[in-house]
Amino acid sequence: MEDMTLDGNAAAGILGEVFVSEVTTAVTTCATCDAVAPIGGLRAYLQAPGAVLRCVTCGAVQVRMVRAPDRAWLDFQGVQALQVEMPPLA
Repeated sequence: MEDMTLDGNAAAGILGEVFVSEVTTAVTTCATCDAVAPIGGLRAYLQAPGAVLRCVTCGAVQVRMVRAPDRAWLDFQGVQALQVEMPPLA
């Protein structure tokens, strides 16, 4: 059987569907305590060059973001899972 491995560009379409949705309604599962909460319900700290979002249950960092003029860095290390509502497939 032929190798069916592709590079990450092959997932651009399906990832694009997820990353254009309203991110504050996406639901995280905390990698530290397993608490489930929408991103809009996390505690936001914006006093630094970027943003830090912490779990409301245990205080662990879930998301870090730093923005530059031409790019952004996202760190979801504290998120065990990210659930995004999607429209039904046609």
